[in-house]
Amino acid sequence: RTHLKPAGHRHLRLHMVTWNVATADPPDDVTTLLHLNSPKNPDLYVIGLQEVYSGPLRFVSDAVFDDPWSYLLMSLLAPQKYIKVSSIRMQGLLLLFFSKLEHVPFIRDVQATYTRTGLFGYWGNKGGVSIRLSFYGHTLCFLNCHLAAHMKYASERVDEFEYIMDTQSFDCKRAPTIVDHRLVFWFGDLNFRIQDHGMHFVRICIDKQNYSLLWSKDQLIMMKQKEQVLQEFEEGPLDFQPTYKFDRNSESYDTSAKKRKPAWTDRILWRLRPKALPPDEENENKVGLDAKKLKQDVYTSIMEYSISDHKPVIGIFTLELRKMYETPLVRLRAEGDWSADIDAMVVYSPLQPFPSSTWDWIGLYKVGFSSVSDYITYTWVKDDEVAFNEEVIQVYVSKEEIPVQGGDCVLCYYCNALKCIIGISEPFQFHVAPLFLNYFATHKYSP
Repeated sequence: RTHLKPAGHRHLRLHMVTWNVATADPPDDVTTLLHLNSPKNPDLYVIGLQEVYSGPLRFVSDAVFDDPWSYLLMSLLAPQKYIKVSSIRMQGLLLLFFSKLEHVPFIRDVQATYTRTGLFGYWGNKGGVSIRLSFYGHTLCFLNCHLAAHMKYASERVDEFEYIMDTQSFDCKRAPTIVDHRLVFWFGDLNFRIQDHGMHFVRICIDKQNYSLLWSKDQLIMMKQKEQVLQEFEEGPLDFQPTYKFDRNSESYDTSAKKRKPAWTDRILWRLRPKALPPDEENENKVGLDAKKLKQDVYTSIMEYSISDHKPVIGIFTLELRKMYETPLVRLRAEGDWSADIDAMVVYSPLQPFPSSTWDWIGLYKVGFSSVSDYITYTWVKDDEVAFNEEVIQVYVSKEEIPVQGGDCVLCYYCNALKCIIGISEPFQFHVAPLFLNYFATHKYSP
C-alpha cells in the first residue's frame, strides 16, 4: 500500500512476452514463461508471438476457433482471474492482451489493427499487429512486429517499422496514430543482427557472458544513433544470451551448414511520449505517466524452452500511474433469484455518461470466464428494457435464454461504441431449476 501517495496513485505490473515460435505447437508447461509461481502477480499480460502456424487447414480453423496458443493461455490464465480483453492475428503474427478482472471496466476504447509488409504488403508473413486502449484514462499501444530477415537488411527493417508506424491509424480522437499514445511498447522478432564481429568472437563473448562487448555492433543499437524514430524508444540492457538461432530441442546455437551467427533478434522497447503536449491533453501529463514512473524490473530470455529456433524474451514493468477515474461507467446486478425455470431481471445504473447504443448487450458469464466472447448467454440492452428512469434501468432475460446448469456467475455490460466491458456485477448464485432437479432425480441422473 502507498500511504503517502495522492489518492488514485497505483503501482501496476505488466508482464510482456515476445516469442517467435517457428510454427511449433505450445509446450506442455508455460509456468516459467508467465511467472505463474511468482508472489507478484501481474495486472496485465501482453503476449506477442511470431510464426504461429498458419498453414491452410490450421489458419481456416483458427479463423473460427481460437488457435492452440490462445486456447492454452486463456485456459491457464482464466482460473487466475485474468480475461482476454483483446487479440489480433495476421497470419503468423498473434497479439494477446490479458487483464485482471478488477481492471477490465477501466480498459476502454479498445481497438486492434494490422499492417502487412512481407511480399510488397500482399501477404502477411511480415508486418505488425497492434492493440490500443485507454487504461484508467492513459493511452497505451502495443505493437508486435516481425520484420525482414537477414544481416544485410538492417535499413529495410527500419523502413518497415517506419511504414507500420506511419500507416496504422485508429478511430480515436485522442490518439489517432501510434505516436499519439502516451506509452507505446514495440516488441517482436525485429530481426536485427550482430554485424562485423566474427562467429568465434561472438561465441566467446556469449560463453563468458561478456554480452556488453557485442552491444556496439548490434544493428538496432547502431541504427538508433542515426534514426530519429528509433531514438525515441528506450530499451533495457541486453544482459542475456542472444535468442537466435538455436537448434530445435537443444540449447546449442545453429550447427547446420548455414551456422548462423547468434543475434538478439527478439526485443522489447518502449516510448513515453515527449512532454510537449497540445493544451487539451496537458491534464493527462500532469497526473499521469512520466519516465520516472515506468520501471523495467526484468528483461531476459527464457532458455528452458526449445520447441523453436528462437528463445522467448520477457519484460516485466512497473507502472506508477494515477487513475484518472475509479468509478465504472455502469453498475449492474442480478435482481432476485436466478434459475432456468423463471424469467430473470438485470438492473443497471449508468454512473457516468457513455455512448450507449442499440448494439450494447449484457452477458451472463461463469465466474472464471476467459474472454469477452466466453458468455453463457446474453441479452440486447435496448431490445429488452422493461422499465426506465434516469437512475435505474431494468432489462428482462427470458427463461428460454437461460441455461439449465447452475453455478457462480457474473453479469457484464458490453458497450459496442467503446468495444469493451464497462461494468461487472458482483458474483451471484445461479440455481438449477427445480423442475430439472426433479427430472434428474426421477431418471437417476446427476444434474
